Amino acid sequence: MRIGELAKRANVTPRTIRYYESIGLLPKPRRGNAQRTYDEVTVERLRKIDQLKALGLELDEIADVIELYFADPSHRAPKTKVLALLRAHLADVDHKLAELRSLRSDLAHHVKRFERWLAKS
Repeated sequence: MRIGELAKRANVTPRTIRYYESIGLLPKPRRGNAQRTYDEVTVERLRKIDQLKALGLELDEIADVIELYFADPSHRAPKTKVLALLRAHLADVDHKLAELRSLRSDLAHHVKRFERWLAKS
């Protein structure tokens, strides 16, 4: 398939596809008649990149693990590496949630304080 069809099927832009190729997230496409051609594996790869981005992984982290998803599924080492990354992101999210809970508590305290002050005035 051509880049436009790939972009449509994977819900990305052709520019994104070219960028991912330039940084190594996607392999260089075959060239036929001076045009890039792609296969179904590239669609799957783009969808996996999107899933990993949705989980909070950065593009450099995705570059470190993307091949693992398309390697022999019987190997445990690749899955262990992905699991370690996901655990680190989970810990980061937990930390951010704790900070947000603290901020929310502070904001709620100040809202009540201002409401009491305005009620007295």
